Amino acid sequence: MPAQPPLPLTQSAAQLQALGAQLRARRKALRVSSTAAAEAAGMSRVTLHRIEKGEPSVAAGAWANAMAALGMSLVAINTEDARTAGPGGASRVDTADWIPVRVRLADYPQLKALAWQVHGTDTLTPVEALGIYERNARHLDTAAMSPAERALLQALRTGLGSGAAVGTPDV
Repeated sequence: MPAQPPLPLTQSAAQLQALGAQLRARRKALRVSSTAAAEAAGMSRVTLHRIEKGEPSVAAGAWANAMAALGMSLVAINTEDARTAGPGGASRVDTADWIPVRVRLADYPQLKALAWQVHGTDTLTPVEALGIYERNARHLDTAAMSPAERALLQALRTGLGSGAAVGTPDV
């Protein structure tokens, strides 16, 4: 009989549950079925379900494979460094390649201007946001884009779409 894994600390269990919830939200935002995501990650659907629930007994390699299959990466942050990194304890993690689960229109003025026909929601899925950027590329003013919006567009194109450079509006 295999040895029992050690009981996780309350904080660790909460972090794994939050990470699992992020994985599930990402999968749902990409409209990928659990079966397809599990196959892409080289695991069973049950193992993916256990990861999405945040179960600590799943191997770390399985967690990493699930994240890679969904276009995510695992970043470890030294909590001591995070406390001393900057004002308010903000860490200096590069988020330029991260794709949010929901894209808030209020945070991206160019996208908001292009999405004038969208009513009843303040957020879009990454796929919807990329579609709006690409369909309306001729109206996109890249010179007026903030660095954050430019990084979002590049991450969306790299992770989901054409991979065209940000400075080129033609898609």
